[in-house]
Amino acid sequence: MIIDPATGWLEGVRRVESPNSDDRPLGLELDLIVVHGISLPPGRFGEGWIDRFFLNELPAAADPYFATIAEQKVSAHVLVARDGALTQYVSFNRRAWHAGRSLYCGRTACNDFSVGIELEGTDESPYEAAQYESLATVVRALRNGYPSLRDAEIVGHSDVAPGRKTDPGPAFDWNVLRGLLGGSRTS
Repeated sequence: MIIDPATGWLEGVRRVESPNSDDRPLGLELDLIVVHGISLPPGRFGEGWIDRFFLNELPAAADPYFATIAEQKVSAHVLVARDGALTQYVSFNRRAWHAGRSLYCGRTACNDFSVGIELEGTDESPYEAAQYESLATVVRALRNGYPSLRDAEIVGHSDVAPGRKTDPGPAFDWNVLRGLLGGSRTS
């Protein structure tokens, strides 16, 4: 898998372009990868609601939970579905709106310098082997495509928004990802 460096898009991956992105601040390089967990409605998978959420098309009346989030404007660079299928919503060359209010190693506004990768799942449900494989493939592509990410840490949303976010949660096995990446730096 490769990234077209001119466009910031993964080649051969389903693309659903989210309007929830903007230009990164000038002079900042990518140097952090943030792993998230998402399911819509909570605990349900594969129903297409994540696309609708990232496109600002989530119908508030379709589920009681949706009424609480339908007005939010969020996105991620990539979603890894339960079967490992990938969808890219935002070019890696742009800032996706994935971390919200965030802080990591003394730096605020993590969206400015990070890539956000969502895994379809919950804090409590074990993630699938195919998801770890696809996540590792995306990380390798990022590290090959962006020299500034070669030694970048991989952290959870909970690491950049402690007390506010818990994902990808205790069900995410950092050792599995570390093993697939050959011991690379992860949280």
